[in-house]
Amino acid sequence: MIRRSGDRIIERPEHKFGAPGFITVRNLINSSDELNGKGRVFAHTTVLPGNGIGFHVHQGDTELYYVVSGKGEYNDNGTMTVIEAGDVTFTPSGTGHGVTCIGTEPLELIALILYD
Repeated sequence: MIRRSGDRIIERPEHKFGAPGFITVRNLINSSDELNGKGRVFAHTTVLPGNGIGFHVHQGDTELYYVVSGKGEYNDNGTMTVIEAGDVTFTPSGTGHGVTCIGTEPLELIALILYD
């Protein structure tokens, strides 16, 4: 199977988990069936400077971010740190995270959520 770029579902949620601004989510899969029922998100997410994804806790799933480009202030279950291109974050079930784009260029993330 090949997913053409024009066949992706694109979402632009505002104030995701209470964060400022909006994000752009380009879904690389269109349903959990495409992950054989083992996950629910595989997406390319763009966060513009000053915008973010608010802190939220994962229950029953784990989320990973791969930072493609840009810089973010990352809330790693209450510990603040800076993430940048090449970094990978890991948020297991029962823990939380959030991120705000800092700097002058958009923060580009690949997000993957897998079920426990």
